[in-house]
Amino acid sequence: MRQARKPVLLLLAALLVAATAACGKNDNNADKTTKVRFSEVIRSIFYAPHYVAMSQGFFKDQGLDVDMNTAQGSDKGAAALIAGTADISLIGPETTIYIFNQKGEKTLKAFHQLTIKDGSFLLSREKLDGFKWSDLQGKTVIGWRPGSSPQMVLNSTLLKEGVKDVNVVTNIAAPAMAGAFASGQGDFIQLFEPVASTLIKEGKAYYVASLGEAFGSYPETSYVATSDFMKKNPEVVRKFSKAVTEGARWLQTASSDDVLKALKPFFDATPDDIILQSVERYKKQMTWSTTPALSQDQFDILQNVLVENGVLKAADKVGKLDDVVDNSFAAAAGKD
Repeated sequence: MRQARKPVLLLLAALLVAATAACGKNDNNADKTTKVRFSEVIRSIFYAPHYVAMSQGFFKDQGLDVDMNTAQGSDKGAAALIAGTADISLIGPETTIYIFNQKGEKTLKAFHQLTIKDGSFLLSREKLDGFKWSDLQGKTVIGWRPGSSPQMVLNSTLLKEGVKDVNVVTNIAAPAMAGAFASGQGDFIQLFEPVASTLIKEGKAYYVASLGEAFGSYPETSYVATSDFMKKNPEVVRKFSKAVTEGARWLQTASSDDVLKALKPFFDATPDDIILQSVERYKKQMTWSTTPALSQDQFDILQNVLVENGVLKAADKVGKLDDVVDNSFAAAAGKD
C-alpha cells in the first residue's frame, strides 16, 4: 500500500509546485503594472489624445495604470506635483518657468508637448456678421484666471490687434463660466470644447473666432513632472509619452464612429454630434502634434508672451531650454 501511495503523493507535490509557480508568475506580471497619479488641468476635448490613450489601452499596453483627476487650473496641477500628490500633470509649461525662478527645493520639467495652439474659442451673446476684433472695444468678456494660458493668449491677441478698453472678467471659476454667461453676464465669453459648442447648440451664444487660429503657434499644454520623479522613473515617463503619441496618431485616421466610442466615456453628458464637431475643430486648426518635443522656437514664443503679459520680467527669462524641458522622451516617442 505504501508503494501505491508514493506515486500519488509525488503527483500531488508536482501539482502544488506548478500551482505555486503559476501564482508567482501572475504576481510578477502584476508587479509590472505601474500606477501613475495623473492630474489634468480641465476636462476638455482639447486633450483628446490623452483620453484616446486611456480608452484604446495604449497606457495599459505600456504597463501603466493611469489614475486621473481634474485639477481645474495649471496652478493647482503644479501644486499637486510639488506636494507629491500627483506624479504627472497636464498643465501650461509656463509653470515650469515660475517654479524654476523660485529657486525652491523642487523643480518641474515639461517632457511632452500635447497642444501647439490655444484651444479656446470666442463666443458672442448677439449674432455678429463679419466679426472684427475691434468689436470687443467697450465690451465685457468672460475670460480665464490671470496668468493662465488662455487669458494671456487673449490679451496678446488684443494687443496685436490694437484693441483697447476691453473689460476681461478673470475671477469666475472655470466650471462656472458658461453658467455665468448663460445667466446674462458679459457680452462675450472664451471657452474650450465641448462647452463652447454646447452653449451654441443651446442657442445661448454664437461662434465668433478661434483664439488658436488668431494667435498662431503657442505651446499651451504640456505633460510635466518633477525633476526628481523623472530621474527616478525614466521608463514610466518614456512609456507615458509613447502612449499619448499613439493616441494623437490614432486620432488622425480614426473613423467618426471610433472617435465617438473612444471619447464618450469621458464626456458622457455631451451629445454625440458636439463631441465629433469639437474634435473636427481642433483637428482643423492642427492642435495636436505627433512629434511632441517642445521646440526652442515655441519656448521663445511662450516666454515672450509671459513678458508681454507682465507675469515674467525680461531679465528672468530662462536662458537654457534644458533647465525646464526634457525633450528626450518626446523625441523617442516621435521616432517610434
